[in-house]
Amino acid sequence: MKRRSNSMKLRHRWKRKFIVLLLLVFCFATFLFLEPEYSKIKMMSLITPPLQKPKIAFLFIARNRIPLDIVWDAFFQGDVENRFSIYVHSRPGFLLNRVTTRSSFFLNRQINDSIQVDWGEATMIQAERILLQNALVDPFNEWFLFLSDSCIPLYNFSYTYDYITSAGTSFVDSFADTKESRYNPKMNPVIPVDNWRKGSQWVVLTRKHARIVVEDETVFPMFQLHCQRKSLPEFWRNRPFPTNPSAEHNCIPDEHYVQTLLAQKGLESELTRRSLTHSSWDVSSSRDPKRRGWHPMTYKLGDATPDLIRSIKAIDNINYETEYRREWCTSKGKPSQCFLFARKFTRPAALRLLNTSALELSNKQQVESAIEA
Repeated sequence: MKRRSNSMKLRHRWKRKFIVLLLLVFCFATFLFLEPEYSKIKMMSLITPPLQKPKIAFLFIARNRIPLDIVWDAFFQGDVENRFSIYVHSRPGFLLNRVTTRSSFFLNRQINDSIQVDWGEATMIQAERILLQNALVDPFNEWFLFLSDSCIPLYNFSYTYDYITSAGTSFVDSFADTKESRYNPKMNPVIPVDNWRKGSQWVVLTRKHARIVVEDETVFPMFQLHCQRKSLPEFWRNRPFPTNPSAEHNCIPDEHYVQTLLAQKGLESELTRRSLTHSSWDVSSSRDPKRRGWHPMTYKLGDATPDLIRSIKAIDNINYETEYRREWCTSKGKPSQCFLFARKFTRPAALRLLNTSALELSNKQQVESAIEA
């Protein structure tokens, strides 16, 4: 009886050991099976980049280089989340390399299908369309901001990004042109006079509106044919001498195209109808009355003071006389300053403002490193 009890105990002990052994073998086999999958998941987590935030495409229209690249360098240093991209339209064949720019942000950012642009011609709006075409290739570009080579930013990158992306609209300076008679009746009926608009070319477009500009095959050809600037004496050598210069029709395509196209498409309700770029139109600066108002004032070294920047930042409304409309500027539903950028600044003027920290683009160390680079 005692032997039988001992043998049964021994048998149960071996059963428990066998079951434990089976469990250990099963666990080990499971580990061998799952370990490669875990390694794959871990590797994927290391390779997969963090979620990309929507980007603003900065579209520069330049003659050649970007003369204020050091100022923009300080501005772009304020972003650490890859929330912007840069495209530059310069003359054909011009390269942005270490000889032509001191900012790494602009290296090789020229587009390769640029054209020769003449002021007051349809080639200007053609260049805008080419820039948009290039920028739309990147699916993360959600806003498209046009800038000239004489523009400066007034605020740091984060503030600028939040201001633009929180709006949900395009920023397009647009108003009815009832005073200057730039509308050419030959555009009718393709472009009715009721859809004719005027405004600044320095717009910010949403991706939807950028695609509309690029895909336009109706309004753009009409501008090429019937929207041309009036001849000035210095251009007569390149054109036939006008029979009656005073009777010439005068139209500046880049001041009308985007505004008129979006009005034509019935999209004005999707716009904030003002520009984010400040220009000072000093009509008394030209000695020739015929030229007054053709170009904005250029700020030179002596003009570049903190008071100037403060005065621009203090503007909180814009008056549109032809529409009896006053646009009070808001951001995120609250009253705000109207402008994020300003032009036209010479290089010495812009660098002086950067050195005095009047623009508040970044901390002192960032500014000093940008200048010394």
